[in-house]
Amino acid sequence: MQFPNAPLVAPDLSPLPANEAQRLQALWTSQLLDTPPEPDCDALVRLAAQTLRMPMAWLALADADRLWFKARMGFDLTEMQRAIAPCAHTLLRPDQPLIVGDLTQDNRFAAQPCVLGAPHWRSYAGVALVNAQGHALGTLAVASPMPCAFSLQDAANLHDLGLLAQDALDKRRLTQQLIHMSLSDPLTGLSNRNAYHQALQVELAHAMRCGEPFSVLCMDLDGFKAVNEGFGHAAGEEVLCEVARRLREQVRLGDVLARFGSDEFGVVMRRGAQESAQALAKRIVQNVSAPITLSSGDTIGVGISVGIASYTDDIDSTVTLLKHADQALFQAKQQNEKRWKMFVGIR
Repeated sequence: MQFPNAPLVAPDLSPLPANEAQRLQALWTSQLLDTPPEPDCDALVRLAAQTLRMPMAWLALADADRLWFKARMGFDLTEMQRAIAPCAHTLLRPDQPLIVGDLTQDNRFAAQPCVLGAPHWRSYAGVALVNAQGHALGTLAVASPMPCAFSLQDAANLHDLGLLAQDALDKRRLTQQLIHMSLSDPLTGLSNRNAYHQALQVELAHAMRCGEPFSVLCMDLDGFKAVNEGFGHAAGEEVLCEVARRLREQVRLGDVLARFGSDEFGVVMRRGAQESAQALAKRIVQNVSAPITLSSGDTIGVGISVGIASYTDDIDSTVTLLKHADQALFQAKQQNEKRWKMFVGIR
């Protein structure tokens, strides 16, 4: 049995699934968009083209207004306007493939740029990639510049390949989640000690090659023990999350902000010389010291002490640099009037 063309209907240039908002949220949460090419996705696209005997194939993710090609063969586009692609219609019925033997005979697609011009799709077969929650994140599809007749077996093969493609995306997402969990603090969402030390190693290696300055900050809350003892550990966690939020507001994009545990935090300030690090420390002390209102309605206050160490030619390891920052932090805790200290070495 062959699939006929879809019936002629009035064109709809921007069809949207009923669950579009939830679908987009699932897609963005997956962190699959704009990721580098991967061998398993490329292999699936080649297999789809070979199995259905088509010269063009792709695995695409459907963003709000674009169709982004995670893997493709037979054409050069990296993305296209979602509304004009047949895949936009494939998302509407994620439970069945969309098969169109001749796009020029279907009013939904006949006048579209992808049919009239490059990549010159004349026939199309696509299946939605549906995650475990039922959201169609994208499509696996094939196309040809010639009209084609697709069989029921072709549709079944495409369905099976779509399941394999979704499984590959799920495994990648799970891997990324595990990596993120291993490098992040579960309470605040900041980087953890492992991520901090990785960033520090990279920055030290760069500085040793190029001589570009950078700084590290080690920080410790003042008065946090009293919050835990007076208001309980739940209140303490609220304080830590609020402090983390305030710290995020102060660090620059590209700097690595981490929580080491309990009430200890750190920053790897990339391309940050002493003056920039001191200015950051001053802002942090002022910002964190502002009163914090708990969900209980109680208002409390904590302070923060900051120790700073900057890279110089004398630094030979991350251990040395962190030792200097810890020494500066110890000195900062002894002086209540400023609460931050730059390591200046032995005189």
